Amino acid sequence: KTAIQFEGEDVSYHDFYQKIKDTTLLLSQGLGIKKGDRVAYLGQNHPRMFYLLFACARIGAIFVPLNWRLAPAEHLHMLSGCGASALFVSTDYQDQCDPLREKLPECRFVTTGDKEEDKEKPGWLCLTRISFSEQAAPSLPSVDLDAPVLLIFTSGTTGFPKGAVLTQAALESNARNSIYMHGMVFDDSILTILPMFHVGGMNIQSTPAFYVGATVILHRVFNVEQIIQDINHYQPSLGIILPAHMAPLQNNKKWPEVNFSSLRSMTTGSCAIPDDMTAFWHDRKIPLLQVYGSSETCPIAIHQKADNAFDTEGAIGFPALECQVRIIDDDGQDCTIGQAGEILLKGPNIMSCYWQDQSATDNALKDGWYYTGDIGYQDEQGCYYFVDRKKDMIISGGENIYPAELEAVLGSHSDIQEIAVVGRPDDRWGEAVVAFVVLKNGSSLKDTDILDWLGGKLGRYKHPRAFHFIDQMPRNGMGKIVKEDLKNIA
Repeated sequence: KTAIQFEGEDVSYHDFYQKIKDTTLLLSQGLGIKKGDRVAYLGQNHPRMFYLLFACARIGAIFVPLNWRLAPAEHLHMLSGCGASALFVSTDYQDQCDPLREKLPECRFVTTGDKEEDKEKPGWLCLTRISFSEQAAPSLPSVDLDAPVLLIFTSGTTGFPKGAVLTQAALESNARNSIYMHGMVFDDSILTILPMFHVGGMNIQSTPAFYVGATVILHRVFNVEQIIQDINHYQPSLGIILPAHMAPLQNNKKWPEVNFSSLRSMTTGSCAIPDDMTAFWHDRKIPLLQVYGSSETCPIAIHQKADNAFDTEGAIGFPALECQVRIIDDDGQDCTIGQAGEILLKGPNIMSCYWQDQSATDNALKDGWYYTGDIGYQDEQGCYYFVDRKKDMIISGGENIYPAELEAVLGSHSDIQEIAVVGRPDDRWGEAVVAFVVLKNGSSLKDTDILDWLGGKLGRYKHPRAFHFIDQMPRNGMGKIVKEDLKNIA
């Protein structure tokens, strides 16, 4: 049975097992990775991400996939923060990681060796040249389901990345949630186009597929032509698509000819779903399933199913199989039906903590409940609806962007007196980042100057798409900036 289809090559479940075994030996014998060590990966989607994840699970190590859209300074912060023992880097990102080696002397830098010249690069180990005995039986420590296995970085409202720690039990629970949500079975084939440095690409459908013996059609990156080709050729039964994907797909001249007959449902989430996107799939009798969650929830917490998606358009759905939901008011009391309040979640799929951040953990996890910071309500049928974000997070193209992080960086510019960042609705991206800037006296700084200056400091997807240069910020009686006023003119 095929486990993974990737760029024309099939990986059978037998080969998958062997790859995991070899990767386990490579980590334990070749690199000396031990229980509790962190193993990072920087690169676009590739089957080796699955090999590393499951090898780490066997050793009791922790897999740390890094967002390849971020800048080197952000990667350095994450790698030093988690104390990575090894970093696997695909060829495309090797040069930008080279300067990090001196700053991370305890971390082994391993190139995947996709190009011959990479194998001889000074100061680097090459994946294909790390010696271990393929015949040896791995000497594995005792590892239970409470062991952490996945560390996903999600930017915090303080502007610093936080690492959500997910245990083996959380991934297993999430898989059961996904199987229930999608009605996932052995002969499903699943189209994975989301990046697997996020729980969305890794865990909404991909890792659950291996639980039931299904096939994952893995894409390296979002590529319109490849998606159209693979839907027609492989005829997937399940997949995930974000609002930001719809415009480029529908603008392709081949899209109207795509054969959707194999699709049992399509899953979406991460931001408000435009009505026309829902209509596109529902008009074709394909249920569009909303899923609500976050890195901290692995992520499946609330969702629609194929048998209720048409009747609950606009909702985020019902609690996942192994997840409990509460809505509370500002006093911590349970809200009544129809009353909006903060969404709380509880279940074995919830993170165990934020990596080495007790304060953030204590704020997020209380009495077994995860406080999402999001606002929602429940109707009389027990269906949940998302209202707004209590936090200032912006979700653009499926990526979480926090204004505090941008404000901290932009505020360090010598010509900027004050900065405030908000999101505005965007038909393609869900939300677009907008910056309001108060310049220092005498400055003639322009938006293009700021964007040039930002290069290398933050991932490009975080860069503002519009700037407003204003004389002063609107403030309330306490002297705080009133961002709602800014959103009204963004």
